[in-house]
Amino acid sequence: MSAAAVTFSQCAAAAPARLLPRSAARQAANAASGQTISAASAHRRTRAAPTQRQRRAMAPAPAAAAAAAGEQQQERRVVQLQAVDITPENFAPFGQLVGATDDGKQFDQEDAQLQLDQGQPRFYIMRLPHRGRRFERITYHARVTQCLGGLQPVSPWFLVVARPTLSVEQYPRQEDLTAFRIPHGVFVKLHKGTWHAGPLFDGEAADFYNLELSDTNVVDHNTHDYGRHQGLAFEVADP
Repeated sequence: MSAAAVTFSQCAAAAPARLLPRSAARQAANAASGQTISAASAHRRTRAAPTQRQRRAMAPAPAAAAAAAGEQQQERRVVQLQAVDITPENFAPFGQLVGATDDGKQFDQEDAQLQLDQGQPRFYIMRLPHRGRRFERITYHARVTQCLGGLQPVSPWFLVVARPTLSVEQYPRQEDLTAFRIPHGVFVKLHKGTWHAGPLFDGEAADFYNLELSDTNVVDHNTHDYGRHQGLAFEVADP
């Protein structure tokens, strides 16, 4: 383009406003105003969208989150549950206590009455790390009976249970809970729906055999969290 080929808009921008026709001056003013508004809008958008680094800086530090979780844990009110020795009679509302029988004995009502017809049964040995006797959650399984027994002669171990309600909303209250002391050499069968917490034990780790369904812990694990909802933790007392 030659020097003589100057556009109207360039002339309008270069010429003093008093020399421009009124319509041209208005167009130049509108163009300048539009540029100013666009620049201000872009500036606001830039300020409104923090960078990834800024978002990381604004997020709570892991240490602070861990400290908050620790404070929440310390706020739990701990309730003691006195353990009682398990017997077939006092455990009957919750399940069965099964011990050794002579070889050749015929099946009867003293044997574990199992209900495993809603899936693939799973019999396995579960290794549990140290848990102590304290718990905050209690669970039930609605589709299956469950059998639990200790392998090592670590005696006793403990199980806290409550009668079935088959509803997470109808969770057991403190007065509904019973803590049982279970010796080595027997196992327990829990009725369908029996609320339970455990096995609980004092050792560093322990192995327990467990009979349930293959997907029990995936689709039939119904839990109430006392710590989260009531600020409670329970601990089994055993003199």
